[in-house]
Amino acid sequence: MKVSRRHVIGASIAGGISAIGAYFSGASKIHNDRLLRPPGALAEDDFFNKCARCFKCGNACPNDCIEFFEIKDGIDRAFTPYIKARSRGCILCGVCADVCPTGALKPFINTREGWKEGVAMGIARVNKSMCYSYHGRTCGACYQACPLSGEAMKIGVFETPIVQNDVCVGCGLCEQACLHLPQAISVIPKRG
Repeated sequence: MKVSRRHVIGASIAGGISAIGAYFSGASKIHNDRLLRPPGALAEDDFFNKCARCFKCGNACPNDCIEFFEIKDGIDRAFTPYIKARSRGCILCGVCADVCPTGALKPFINTREGWKEGVAMGIARVNKSMCYSYHGRTCGACYQACPLSGEAMKIGVFETPIVQNDVCVGCGLCEQACLHLPQAISVIPKRG
C-alpha cells in the first residue's frame, strides 16, 4: 500500500480533532462541588456575572492556593478561580480581593473580626467516624490550623474538633492540616 502525503495530512488532522474532542468531552478530574471560591466572593450567580477571568487574584495570591477552572470544566466556569482546600487552604490575607478589578471579590479587613464579617467561603464538617480525636487518639491538627480557633472551632476531650457553623468562614486550613487520609474534616462551599 502506498501512503501519500494527502493520507498523512488527513490522518494527522483527524487525530488532532479526535484528541481535542477527547480533551473537552472527558470528565473533569476536579470535584466541582467541593471547591471553594476565594475569600470575599459574591454569591455564585453574581460572581459569574462580575468575574472578568483576568487571573489577577491567582497571580497576587502569596499562598499560591488559587487555581482556575479549565474549558473542559464547562464554558460557564472556565477561567474562574477556585481553591482546593485539601491541597492548600486560604490564609485569609485578602490580597486577591484587593486586586479584583470588578468587585467579584469584595475586600475585607484582615483581622479576626474582618474575616467573620467579610468571608463566607464555606463551613467545615467533621466526619466523627474517621476523626482520630473522636476515637481516643488526641490530634488537634485542625484546631491548631484554624485562624479562628476558639471561636470557629472549639475543642473537647482528646481535642475533638467542634465546628461553630455561625463563625466558620471556610478557609480550608483545617482540611489541609487533617492528618487522616482521606481527611476527617472537609469544608463544604457556600454557594448562596
